[in-house]
Amino acid sequence: MRLNYTSLKDESLFIFTDFNCSSSLNLLRDTGLYKIIWSKDYSVNIRVDGSLITLKKDQIIFCTPLNILEIEKSTEGMLSLVFNREFYCIRDHDQEVSCNGFLFFGSSVPQVLSLNEKEKESFSMLFYFFKEEFENKDHIQGEMLRTLLKRFLIKSRRLIKKDISEPELPNNQLDIIRRFNILIEQHFREKHQVSDYAELLFRSPKTLSNLFRKYSDKSPLAMINERIVLEAKRLLLYSDKTSEEIAYELGYKEAGHFSKFFKKHVSYSPSEFKSKKLLNS
Repeated sequence: MRLNYTSLKDESLFIFTDFNCSSSLNLLRDTGLYKIIWSKDYSVNIRVDGSLITLKKDQIIFCTPLNILEIEKSTEGMLSLVFNREFYCIRDHDQEVSCNGFLFFGSSVPQVLSLNEKEKESFSMLFYFFKEEFENKDHIQGEMLRTLLKRFLIKSRRLIKKDISEPELPNNQLDIIRRFNILIEQHFREKHQVSDYAELLFRSPKTLSNLFRKYSDKSPLAMINERIVLEAKRLLLYSDKTSEEIAYELGYKEAGHFSKFFKKHVSYSPSEFKSKKLLNS
């Protein structure tokens, strides 16, 4: 199944699919699309940027346009919403849904939402409305699909917020964390220190560290390093760039410093990592 909405006027694209056709599987490697996948009926294995993730039954994963996904052919039990920035830009519409930095670009690992039975029923009904809307080929179809997508994102964001380890964290502190995550995505190539982001947020590095201690088991520095490592892995696996070129792209003036950083966090040098992954693929 693949249901498409396209608009030649603004080049927007929205797709509802179960990935059981070749044209849908080709979308997974498209780095220009947001991809939301629900393992509705079974657990499924998904490779995200070269790393294997097992998505359990009734879990939803939120992948950004940067993520490269791989799913084995004939994998069943999934439903997915796929769209481009022209259809709905998460950054530009952040005031509407407040999911940038939580559902998307909230960490180096895509956000995963687990549904209970009540939530599953609610999301099943919403997906039914998505499918039903594709039967209406009129001038407001795109706006109706956008409205449904906004509802879906708001519901998901609320559930993610409920799952935060410290749910009583004040909204202003949650907003700092969200903005920190967004800033990492914007600046990780040239800003590698917590102090860089603390300055942008008009906070002290100590304030950020104390806040993250309440929010998660990862420090602000760990979040920055994970994002750099993720991009390095992605470039090593899916581009023809050399380690030296990647080092420069990620803000390292000397390739040796980048290699040392990479080996510290991955346990392999960049060349060893690439050889090992290609050998096992």
